[in-house]
Amino acid sequence: MGLFKEFKEFAVKGNMIDMAVGIIIGTAFNKVVDVLVKQVIMPPLSMLTNGVNYADRKIILQESSGIKGEADFIEEVSIGYGLLIETLIDFLVIGFVVFLVVKFMNRFRNKAQDPKNKKVVTPKDIELLSNLNELMEEQNKLLRERQN
Repeated sequence: MGLFKEFKEFAVKGNMIDMAVGIIIGTAFNKVVDVLVKQVIMPPLSMLTNGVNYADRKIILQESSGIKGEADFIEEVSIGYGLLIETLIDFLVIGFVVFLVVKFMNRFRNKAQDPKNKKVVTPKDIELLSNLNELMEEQNKLLRERQN
């Protein structure tokens, strides 16, 4: 029963829900980026390079020989680097968007954690810690004055 209780506390605290939402949004975002790269970015890039389709780009190490289906048929051996180029562009787009989202979220978190900012509601724990810090500073100031 201890394991079930721990799982219940984990789920209720929101960690599991936050993680599930992040995974779902990440999956949907991956599809959006995939379409963005393949349907929006790659066609103009292909046009600029005289119609080169990057997904089909490869370095052929050994040509195929013979007739397919016969015993002496040898398949082509190649290194497909074009798909790697598309995947790297996907990665750069996702990385840049994640960077922007984190930067945006940090800006809001910093505003929320500033107890002097009255426009944004400060979390109670941050407000209490700030008040405690101010009281300690006042106490230290009074102690210094008494020592002098």
